[in-house]
Amino acid sequence: MTKQSPKALFLSHGGGPLPLLGDPGHREMVSCLKQIASQIPRPAAIVIVSAHWEESLPTITAGEQPPLIYDYHGFPEESYQIQYPCPGKPVLAHEVAELLQQSNIEARLDEIRGFDHGMFVPLKIMYPEADIPCVQLSIVNSLEPQQHIQMGQALQSLHQQKVLVIGSGFSFHNLDAFFSAETPESQKMNQSFEEWLVETFCSTDYSETERMQRLTAWADVYGARFCHPREEHLLPLHVCYGVAQAPCSAVYEIQILNKKASMFLW
Repeated sequence: MTKQSPKALFLSHGGGPLPLLGDPGHREMVSCLKQIASQIPRPAAIVIVSAHWEESLPTITAGEQPPLIYDYHGFPEESYQIQYPCPGKPVLAHEVAELLQQSNIEARLDEIRGFDHGMFVPLKIMYPEADIPCVQLSIVNSLEPQQHIQMGQALQSLHQQKVLVIGSGFSFHNLDAFFSAETPESQKMNQSFEEWLVETFCSTDYSETERMQRLTAWADVYGARFCHPREEHLLPLHVCYGVAQAPCSAVYEIQILNKKASMFLW
């Protein structure tokens, strides 16, 4: 892969802290994230959109050293001792807010909130030194696809500063299905929706208008609502596409917890 600085990365971040605990169902995910980090130039800073933070307006962490939020329950004690002391970057947070506002998207800063596990779990795998400045951006609790594409469009210029926008979600996120027996129909819906995502983001046959239309109407696709009963883990992907506005450069198709999942790089 070229060493060109990427614009955006959507990653499937797995189940809670399990990727950091040696869980066998996350081995492919961990290996994939390490592979991606080794293939792309090191970003100067990261803006990460986590599925685990919803606000009424796009909100950006603006603290100098945000703490970690252990926003999961019922895991071993070591899960609550994980550290990822990367610095925040208030100057970048203010720039993100300004870019959103220039696109007529009202936004706000939060100097108190910390980093949730949608941020620190994958980044601890990719960049364990915790020395890349990061800010976290919320999704919006309207859960409206076009709104999240527009958020990404507003942030396109960050690429010029070698800032990587990461969407941290999960291309498959049906919690009940993770703990239920597989059936031919469930496997078919998982496979079909993953194939639709790969076609949507990789095919050069679509214009960007067509690609955006597909993304906006994602819930009408066969298997979509099985894979995403609620769409918060898919919307960081919409933000990434808004940043890139192009077919993806690479797709990584993996298994996480015995489900097909994908990651996309632009």
